Amino acid sequence: MIRALIIEDSRLARVELKELLKEFKQIELVGEAQNAVEGKDLILDLNPDLIFLDIHLPGKNGFELLSELEEVPYIIFTTAFNEYAVQSFEFNTIDYLLKPLSSERLEKAIAKAEERMVFKKSTSEKLTEESRVFVKDGDKCWFVSVKDIRLLVGQGNYTQVFFEGHKPLILKSLQHFENVLDDAVFFRVNRQQIINLKYVEGGGSWFNGRLKLKLISGEEIEVSRRQTEKIKKLFSF
Repeated sequence: MIRALIIEDSRLARVELKELLKEFKQIELVGEAQNAVEGKDLILDLNPDLIFLDIHLPGKNGFELLSELEEVPYIIFTTAFNEYAVQSFEFNTIDYLLKPLSSERLEKAIAKAEERMVFKKSTSEKLTEESRVFVKDGDKCWFVSVKDIRLLVGQGNYTQVFFEGHKPLILKSLQHFENVLDDAVFFRVNRQQIINLKYVEGGGSWFNGRLKLKLISGEEIEVSRRQTEKIKKLFSF
């Protein structure tokens, strides 16, 4: 089952979407919200696999909501505006559906979500530090030992991989790397960055109780509030 959440300010649109979703027995609707504040609370409480998300919401819009999350579930955008399609793929986007929604387009979007989730399960085996991975960026390619990767920076559906003197941009999401890398070595410090803990040179307090870490290679990394307590325990700050 795919545990899904609807975030949509229009009551009529929520009703219509729920009616359409009745055709899809693989979808378990676990909640609905009419604004970003309610939506964020439900995401944190229910940890859904998939969100049907409108972009124009009262107060914060859908993009602002996703920007506040440490981990973004799979997203199917449902909106009346086509001009945000490119921006939408900066997030963990499955599809971008224009209103009025049709059963046919919804079926294709849900099939994409199922395919993505099956792929995630098939790649769930963790890589070890001694594993070697093939990295390709345009005409350049490398075989890289996982232990040599010090930093990964997410950029939508792409990730910049930092190792030795290189930092290629590859077509894999940061979520993919979080799934396959050993979490005893690689730590998600914020929504956009994963670091290799063995490359941490030092750290200190930052504003609002956060931490800033410095890697051996010189990069300075800000740790989110949510992850600060976890990393303090790891390093006994």
